[in-house]
Amino acid sequence: MGTETNYLCHSRPCNAPVITGSEDLQIVNITLRILFQPVASQLPHIFTSIGEDYDERVLLPITTNILKSVVAHFDAGELITQRELVSRQVSDDLTERAATFGFILDYVFLTHLTFRKEFTEAMEAKKVAQQEAERARYVVEKSEQQKKAAIMSAEGDSKAAELITNSLATAGDSLIELLVLLGTFIYKFLFEYRFSV
Repeated sequence: MGTETNYLCHSRPCNAPVITGSEDLQIVNITLRILFQPVASQLPHIFTSIGEDYDERVLLPITTNILKSVVAHFDAGELITQRELVSRQVSDDLTERAATFGFILDYVFLTHLTFRKEFTEAMEAKKVAQQEAERARYVVEKSEQQKKAAIMSAEGDSKAAELITNSLATAGDSLIELLVLLGTFIYKFLFEYRFSV
């Protein structure tokens, strides 16, 4: 008479922390979160050939190998800027490899990605330097624009003075007399207005 075994076939979480090197030899501390389940029809084989701790004996080692392999193809900057691509490539490779052992991966995501303190500080310093360079370029561009505006204003003033000089030369004393009369009229109007209020 055989014994009957009940297997639980539901999704379980697994975290795989790995310390590895990037393409440019930066030390990367990376953690992968996996939600997996065994293929129900393969459970008897998994239990007899691997054991009940199949996730620790198979899933963690293949996850570590795949993470190291994928991360080694990216430099540190790409790991930061192309995190979604890295995550997708790890997920694709791991899903394919896990299937050969009878596992279905429901969810694979990079939850943690950090570098050594020295590298992080160097990246922050580089970012600050870039911001300072942008600010300096803005100040230079603003100064250039102000210089151009001042030149245009001076050219306009020069043209206006030239027009006035030409007008005075053409009109002669009659223009000066007109301006004096206009000034007298304005003065009288303002004087009378002040006392009439």
